[in-house]
Amino acid sequence: MHGKDGMDETINILARVGIVGVALIGGALFGFSSFIMAALARMPDAEGIRAMQNINKTVFTPWFMVPFFGTAVLGVGAVALGLFNTDQGWWLPMASAGVLYVLGVFVVTAAGNVPLNNALAAVDADDPASAELWRKYCVVWTRWNHVRVIASVFALIQFGGALRALS
Repeated sequence: MHGKDGMDETINILARVGIVGVALIGGALFGFSSFIMAALARMPDAEGIRAMQNINKTVFTPWFMVPFFGTAVLGVGAVALGLFNTDQGWWLPMASAGVLYVLGVFVVTAAGNVPLNNALAAVDADDPASAELWRKYCVVWTRWNHVRVIASVFALIQFGGALRALS
């Protein structure tokens, strides 16, 4: 790929792949924010804990992890491409899409949701003391998840903005 046309084609492809990755991950996260966590919180505490512990074990599949990590790598690349091409109309939406996904989804997951998941994994669902942790978990985990959903929506919009800037 040479020149502006080659770079435009690269941005076109990366923005479209970014849209798909963010839509897949954001959609999964939206399900948790909109109804899954509410349903789990309505279950008896031990059942809700066990259900979420199982969800947290089964999330480690290529169907989730490839778009989750792949979009993070693409996001870092989007930031770099944007910052090295500030003379192009797509640079800001492309870079901001990457920042939104990497910080708002990936980093929030690592710093917010994963530590909560690890704490939940360490409890015995049948121990009555676990109920208090579960109730707090549902509130705090869901708040962090809302951040991830909002970041996903805005990242998707920004990837779309990069495409619009190409035309």
